[in-house]
Amino acid sequence: MNSLSNTVVQERSSSWQQGNRLRILVLAPFCDPNMVSVPFVTYCHAAALGKIHDVTLVVGSPSEGNVRGANGPFRTIEVVRMPRLERIYDWFLRKVFKYNFDNQKLTAFSYPFSLAFEWSAWRQLKGRIHRGEFDVVLRVLPMSAVVPSPFAYLLRKGPIPFVIGPINGGLPWPSGFSQLEHQKEWISGLRSLYRYMPFARSTYRDAAAIIAASSQTCAEFATYRDKVFFIPENGVSQSLCADAAGNPKRDDRLNLIFVGGLVPRKACDLAIRAAAPLLKAGLARFSVFGGGPEQARLEELVRSLEISDSVSFSNGWVSHAEVLEHLRSADVLVFPSLRDFGGGVVFEALALGAVPLVVDFGGPGDIVHPDVGYKVALTSENDIVAQMQTILTELAHNGELLDRLRRKGKIYARETLTWDAKAQAVTRILNWTLQRGPKPDFQPPKILAREFGSSSQKQCQTTA
Repeated sequence: MNSLSNTVVQERSSSWQQGNRLRILVLAPFCDPNMVSVPFVTYCHAAALGKIHDVTLVVGSPSEGNVRGANGPFRTIEVVRMPRLERIYDWFLRKVFKYNFDNQKLTAFSYPFSLAFEWSAWRQLKGRIHRGEFDVVLRVLPMSAVVPSPFAYLLRKGPIPFVIGPINGGLPWPSGFSQLEHQKEWISGLRSLYRYMPFARSTYRDAAAIIAASSQTCAEFATYRDKVFFIPENGVSQSLCADAAGNPKRDDRLNLIFVGGLVPRKACDLAIRAAAPLLKAGLARFSVFGGGPEQARLEELVRSLEISDSVSFSNGWVSHAEVLEHLRSADVLVFPSLRDFGGGVVFEALALGAVPLVVDFGGPGDIVHPDVGYKVALTSENDIVAQMQTILTELAHNGELLDRLRRKGKIYARETLTWDAKAQAVTRILNWTLQRGPKPDFQPPKILAREFGSSSQKQCQTTA
């Protein structure tokens, strides 16, 4: 072992002895506490790690102001500045993609910018890495599995391990659903080509551990199953769980809620159709929170079903705080999204006592289990509606069952789904890569074949 490696080992040993805190270099170019979706999720993840470890957070300059302003628990914040590339990216994000992070073409467009960021970060930090200032590198952004990392290759011979994740993506487009046919993008058919891009193979071959955020992503990387671990993409704050100690008293009607973008794949139309009998009978009311191109069509559906008096729309996006207040007073989150990677609203519903009713596919299907909610099989539009109708009818007439599910859901969220719990789980993986602890057993809730099909899913015991 050379003198440089000896120095690194001695530095790591010293760090471990000082309270078992790890020195983690976290790559998160566009994490942002003031945004929503992936930027917010990854900031919360990094901040939770920062509470128990010495985290150096690496961000791009567009995120710098908001990240510093949040005063997160980071040891240091390193900023990678690429002014010319950042101006180009920002222009396309505003003018071409209209801030639509749900656009698969944006992921493809982001590829060269991500490589440039990591190469710049490497040049900026490689001296400190080789001087032993960090124990491990963790890349949390980009979250898409198709965007590779040069860091894995550059650290293939040490001096510290590289870990990637949670990564997500690759969820197939189920056939037979008009909602998905309206939204599927042509570029999705080219996804497999990412394997031939620079650093694509070395990213996962040379990573010490791969954290996958869904059963589907675990299946995609089955070749590396010995170092693949399941940890969900999303989380909730401990304070949100504490705020949910009590829920408003129920009245005679079931309070149903849908939260999400009004786009085809979210399938809000299936939720409305499933609730229609109860709404007509005056046994429920339905609140829809979100905005998008489907709103006019959904309003027409409500009129055609003659349930306008029992359904309300928020008429666009509302603040996150307002959404949480409505979730707190809701009985059931009806969320039949047909293709959802994370489903953060499901985590929030569980924490706040709204019973989730989801389709058993993607992120929501990985999180919900029978003790805390319901998931219906991904079969056909009419069958999904029928399955949800049966469940909603049972809940409308069984308040005791509803209350039991709410209580258990809040306990499940508090003990398993918080950012703090996620940070502890990631810590176990990082310690394993550093040979400081046993290999954790974080198996996905389902064992899936690599190719999607009705006969390719083999269920196993849920461990989430």
